[in-house]
Amino acid sequence: MTRAAVITIDGPSASGKGTVAVRVAEALGFSLLDSGALYRVLGIAARKQQLNLDDHQQLAQLAADLKIEFGNAGPGSVWLNGEDVSLEIRTDAASKLASEVGAIPAAREALLQRQLEFRQPPGLVADGRDMGTIVFPNAELKIFLTASPEERAQRRYKQLIAKGIGAILPDLLRELKSRDERDSQRAVSPLRPAADATILDTTRLTIDEVVTRVLVLAAASMGDGTP
Repeated sequence: MTRAAVITIDGPSASGKGTVAVRVAEALGFSLLDSGALYRVLGIAARKQQLNLDDHQQLAQLAADLKIEFGNAGPGSVWLNGEDVSLEIRTDAASKLASEVGAIPAAREALLQRQLEFRQPPGLVADGRDMGTIVFPNAELKIFLTASPEERAQRRYKQLIAKGIGAILPDLLRELKSRDERDSQRAVSPLRPAADATILDTTRLTIDEVVTRVLVLAAASMGDGTP
């Protein structure tokens, strides 16, 4: 059996990668991996259990034991141990926790195998920060989305307000820049484009435009096997 094709979509927070990944996966009939949600859930679970993040062994064990369900109550829903955490994982606090646990090698190693298991026929769209560099280095197509910090902060602000979550734009911009620095300078799996990734600046592009560009690239990279 031919191995399942993989499209990786990496990029910093609020670059549009999550929305684009969902749309591309739907268009191609591929499975979806939201790796950021895994790290957010792990951070939330550690906080709920009052786990010291310096205890890397316990954190790795928690990562291995997490009971996570995606799409249990519709697209985009995420459940942790039977509890709907779909809104909780999209908060600024959850984003900060994800960045912190993502910098811990033991946590990344524990979640790696779980991410690889998402690769199933007919294919997978994997969204994250190291999908094309670490998790799926042999992916058929690698995309790296970016946008200006100001544009990304505006997007995050609108997302949170639309979900009824309070947000302050200057605080979001400050935290976003701080996370960019943490993610790009960490020793393990730093945020950076793969050498063979296509970089798309989405600052002045609509979601529809970005999705169209990715689908064109997918058709070119996978030939007749791509719708």
